[in-house]
Amino acid sequence: MKAGPGEFLSLLTDEEVAALRSAGRLRRWDRGTTVITEGDTSDWVLVLLDGRVKVSSHTSGGNEVVLAVRGPGGLIGEQSAIDGSPRSATVTTLEPVTGVVVRDFVSFLESHGRVAVLLMKLVSERLRDSDRKRIEYGAFDTTGRVATRLLELAERYGEQTTSGVRVALPLSQDELAGWTGSSREAVSKALRTLRDRGLIETGRRRVIIHDVEGLRKRAR
Repeated sequence: MKAGPGEFLSLLTDEEVAALRSAGRLRRWDRGTTVITEGDTSDWVLVLLDGRVKVSSHTSGGNEVVLAVRGPGGLIGEQSAIDGSPRSATVTTLEPVTGVVVRDFVSFLESHGRVAVLLMKLVSERLRDSDRKRIEYGAFDTTGRVATRLLELAERYGEQTTSGVRVALPLSQDELAGWTGSSREAVSKALRTLRDRGLIETGRRRVIIHDVEGLRKRAR
C-alpha cells in the first residue's frame, strides 16, 4: 500500500526509505494486536508499510481516548526512541499490519541529517493537529466532530468511486466515539443525521461520502 500523504515515508527519498528499511527488521501483526503499550520503556520505532493502527490512551475512569489513526508510511514511537521516556500511548492494529521495526533510530537520524529535519517538521505538524483537535472539542458539536474525522479519513485513505468517496473504516463506533470525545450513542446519532441529509452512506466497516463539500460545511 502506498504511503499516505503527509506520512513519514512519503517525505523521504527512495534512497532514504531503502536505508531505513535496511536498518530495521520486517514484522507482521494480526488485527487487534497491541504493538506498543502505554507506560512501557521500549526504545524502538515502527514504520508502517501496510495496514492501519490506532493510537490511544485511557482516562482515569478507564475510558479509551483515540488520539490518532496511522496508516502506511506512518512513523510510530519516535518520542520514546529519542528521549528514552516511557511510551505515552498504546498502539493497536485495526487490520493486519506490516511494518519495519528500527531499534537504533537515533543513530539513523545522526547519519541522515535531512531525515532528522523532516522528522522535526512532522512532529511540529502533529502538535498543530493536536491543538486543532482541542479547539474542535470546544467549538464543534458531536456531528461536526464526526464529520471532521470522516473527512480526515477520506483525504488520507479514501477511494473515489462512481457513488462517492469510499473509506474502509476499521474503527468501531466505540472507537470513533473515543476519537471524537463523544459517547457511542452520540456518534450513532451523528452518523444517522449525516445519512438522513444524504451526505454519507454507512455499511459494515465502511463509509461512502456522497457529498464531500456538504460534509465539509457540516464539519465547520
